[in-house]
Amino acid sequence: MEKNTLHTYKLVLLFACSLVLFLNTELSFLASAKTLDNDSKVYIVYLGERVHDDPELVTASHHEMLESLLESKEDAYNSMIYIYQHGFSGFAALLTSTQANKISEHPEVIHVIPNRILKLQTTRTWDHLGLSQISTPFSSSSSTSVKGLLHDTNMGSEAIIGVIDSGIWPESKVFNDQGLGPIPKRWRGKCVSGEKFNATIHCNKKLIGAKYYVSGLLAEMGGKFNRTIIQDFKSSRDIIGHGTHTATMAGGSFVSNASYYGLAQGTVRGGAPKARIAAYKACWNGVEPAGGCTTADMWKAFDDAIHDGVDVLSVSIGGGIPEDSEVDKRSYIGAFHAVAKGIPVVAAAGNAGPGAQTIVNVAPWFLTVAATTLDRSFPTKITLGNNQTFFAESLYTGPEISTGLAFLDSSSHDNVDMKGKTVLVFDSTTPITLKGVAGVIFSQKPDDLLQRCHSFACIFADYELGTDILQYIRTTRSPTVRINSATTLTGLPATTKVAAFSCRGPNSVSPAILKPDIAAPGVSILAALSPFDSREHDGFGLDTGTSMSTPVVSGIIALLKSLHPNWSPAAVRSALVTTAWRTSPSGEPIFAEGSNKKLADPFDYGGGLVNPQRASKPGLVYDMGIQDYINYMCSAGYNDSSISGMVGKITKCPNPKPSILDMNLPSITIPNLEKEVTLTRTVTNVGPIKSVYKAVIKSPLGITLTVTPNTLVFSSAAKRVLTFKVKAKTSHKVNTGYFFGSLTWTDGVHDVKIPVSVQTKIMIKV
Repeated sequence: MEKNTLHTYKLVLLFACSLVLFLNTELSFLASAKTLDNDSKVYIVYLGERVHDDPELVTASHHEMLESLLESKEDAYNSMIYIYQHGFSGFAALLTSTQANKISEHPEVIHVIPNRILKLQTTRTWDHLGLSQISTPFSSSSSTSVKGLLHDTNMGSEAIIGVIDSGIWPESKVFNDQGLGPIPKRWRGKCVSGEKFNATIHCNKKLIGAKYYVSGLLAEMGGKFNRTIIQDFKSSRDIIGHGTHTATMAGGSFVSNASYYGLAQGTVRGGAPKARIAAYKACWNGVEPAGGCTTADMWKAFDDAIHDGVDVLSVSIGGGIPEDSEVDKRSYIGAFHAVAKGIPVVAAAGNAGPGAQTIVNVAPWFLTVAATTLDRSFPTKITLGNNQTFFAESLYTGPEISTGLAFLDSSSHDNVDMKGKTVLVFDSTTPITLKGVAGVIFSQKPDDLLQRCHSFACIFADYELGTDILQYIRTTRSPTVRINSATTLTGLPATTKVAAFSCRGPNSVSPAILKPDIAAPGVSILAALSPFDSREHDGFGLDTGTSMSTPVVSGIIALLKSLHPNWSPAAVRSALVTTAWRTSPSGEPIFAEGSNKKLADPFDYGGGLVNPQRASKPGLVYDMGIQDYINYMCSAGYNDSSISGMVGKITKCPNPKPSILDMNLPSITIPNLEKEVTLTRTVTNVGPIKSVYKAVIKSPLGITLTVTPNTLVFSSAAKRVLTFKVKAKTSHKVNTGYFFGSLTWTDGVHDVKIPVSVQTKIMIKV
């Protein structure tokens, strides 16, 4: 542990101020400070690579340096806290600020860094979102104390999370049932045996359901399980790893000291670590490049999940950008029935971003999740032969590489000998086929996608860094490069961004329905994988996508449903959207990666970054029931017979049809405001019985919003539901893009905020 810590620290000197967190658990404050000034603090004196191979010589040289500063051997001995003598050279000592400044001028000193006392890090997602357990050096995972939402729900021990995906790897440690009570009596599902999956052996009090669905796929293939196409187990066993990863993030049990080749080290767990998991395998390896699922199989999975009694469904699956709205509507029916039965359906926004109108899973009954980064990165030090030093990112954890450096032009693959070299490539969309290269530096637009290459080091840089390296190559006779292994950096300067790949709104099927609804971490997420997945290492791996952000929200919903079992899916969505962070948890603005980085808006992240603790006590919710969905379907053009079939009763749409703008969503999206429009919303008080809320309006540019009434008085238990109207009026005389604002109801304790998106469209009169 100590060697890894020191080695990590050595390789990221430019980020040393943040990386003190890796050291502070090992610092001993037992050194005597009697002769030192009262204002002495711990500073880390970093000296770079070791000059001496003999640790005793390194130690002696450190003591000599400190003794020359303090002019006393005894003071130097008392001041010394820790000596770094294995992976790199340096020491920690108690110094005054004056002494620290003085020693920083020593020719051998590279950096002097003030110590920061930070808590131990997990795999970061739940710490980042403020949903953490409290541990002490004397507590185990089973005795760790908890607070807030985790405490109030016993970590979701009575919740059942359904995961429709590629199956499950049951032997993973994250599916152990240690410390779990009996399976909830309301559970009606089961585990089904199949190839390499024994229901009796592989299911337990954590994994309480496992079924697989392949008939729809087989029907398309002549009825046979063709192994040349379906390269998978004919059972719930997950060969892809995708379902195992998503189930981990939703409800996986605690597994300590997990990492990916030493990166992202910490405790892996799901959002609801004591929740039960039911795996519904509807997606199969070999059908599509990353696994495919048929609608027929998906529908059956939804059908069974509704019967079995799951509390939330996590669906990290989606089609392409909708081209046929009728086909797109029909694909949502399984999810609609789940929501109609009170089961929230959490779905991925898609990975075809950052273009506008790329969002998928856009029906209003879905809770659609965008992906953000964590406040974590994997900096990789690159040193050119002229001693220029840069930091890129990678998942490379091998030994230091020192090689020649060359530029690989896309037209020169066959003409240049790259064996043993590190090559620079710009925007490569084809695999590198050259054999024997030591490393590849990919210079590309930001996409937040890191991968580990098994035969050489893959380093990812932006265009600016790539251009600097190319300039060095072109002006140097024999360019060289040294690449160090990646390390893990958490906290500032890394911060939350909407990932470049995350699909964006506006909604192309129903533009007045805001999508996505919410955002959650989905970049380089550590979780369990199948051993057949090439990215797996010791049972775990890093994966990226809105597939990863989706189960984060599913796990949080499992906790919310445990705390508020009578909340509808719409109420749950409202609680998440109205309490979300619009800045990062550290208070920094949230940007959206794309062709140009910009401040994130509702089409990037919906209500914002999910905030689990605040969502448990939202104050007010924008609730909906079946009639609200019927009104939506009428306004969206569903015919009467379709609606009647979906809701199980004869339904005739009124004339005129309901306005889609009146759908009681926790958002207001007006895609075609010509002059002015008035819409209606209803809120339900789920906080203190006697509450008074006042409206706080932030109007979009050029738009005037008027709320009537502007004060809501909830005076008794019988008066929990109140309605208000919002009038939007444009001052624009030309067609515009979208402008954004917000409407907040506040009682001084709860701030119930919804995003407002308005686009002016002037009708052309011929």
